[in-house]
Amino acid sequence: MDKIASGSRFAGGEDQGDKLFRWLVTGLAVGTIVLLALIIFLVFGDARSALLQFGLSFLTTAIWDPVAERFGALAFIYGTLVTSAVALLIAGPISVGAALFLTEYVPKWLREPLSFLIELLAVIPSIIYGLWGLFILAPLMRDAVEPFLQNTLGQVPVIGALFSGAILGRDMLIAGVILAIMILPTVTAVSREVLRAVPDTQREGMIALGATKWEMIQGAVLPYAKAGIAGASVLGLARALGETMAVTMVIGNSSSAISPSLFTPGYTMASAIANQFTEADSEMYFSALVAVALVLLLVAALVNVAARLLVWRVARGPQGSARL
Repeated sequence: MDKIASGSRFAGGEDQGDKLFRWLVTGLAVGTIVLLALIIFLVFGDARSALLQFGLSFLTTAIWDPVAERFGALAFIYGTLVTSAVALLIAGPISVGAALFLTEYVPKWLREPLSFLIELLAVIPSIIYGLWGLFILAPLMRDAVEPFLQNTLGQVPVIGALFSGAILGRDMLIAGVILAIMILPTVTAVSREVLRAVPDTQREGMIALGATKWEMIQGAVLPYAKAGIAGASVLGLARALGETMAVTMVIGNSSSAISPSLFTPGYTMASAIANQFTEADSEMYFSALVAVALVLLLVAALVNVAARLLVWRVARGPQGSARL
């Protein structure tokens, strides 16, 4: 009888240890959601004064005057969006290309060492990136890259506005480039895993039809993985939105003006908080900075959720291939 009872337990039953473990991991999962809700609640509590005082104008005006206690975060939001967009435009194609190389072209003996080196970039502290950007990247951009962009693309109608103005060597373009380097390993690693999830039958079917290597990638691999690659890009964007120290060291932190030029010094939401938090000598000033933090937190949370949904869409099943 003991053997029968034991057999039924392993066949479909659940002992006390299994129940305990199930409730434990369930509690931990729910705890993360509760912790996020508590963080939002506490941040909202400190930001409440500024939100009530300025309302929607806090997000739609660029006036940031601590002396007169008039605060609008639009310039910070603009700087965050611009630097993150620059980072994604630079890092996205490079990351996808690197992921394709790692999954489709590199020899097996070299795949893991290269993957390790790329992922190693993700563990470098942001302050190291900031110091490198301040002493190496910024002078290079100021003396060579930015003058070249201004003398070439600066003469093109419409686009030229992005490369106009004085070149100071501390601006949103440099911040975008340093962010691109920082998010590259994240986008590459997730894109590689998404591409590895593409079934070999997708590849073999295209090859059997006489497709070349590139036609196979274009017609079978990329259509299957496109949602996951988009999710990887959005995950990289989420990191770019919240990066603080490296951006603070190279963006200039000296202007709240909204200008189309990428050569304009400015702020992101994260760099504004880091740079001004110790100067918040009044209740309203402190509340306004916390309100900026609340906006950043909500945006980052929404971006991460969107990215996870895109990656989950790929993981759950085939997306089909392009029509021949």
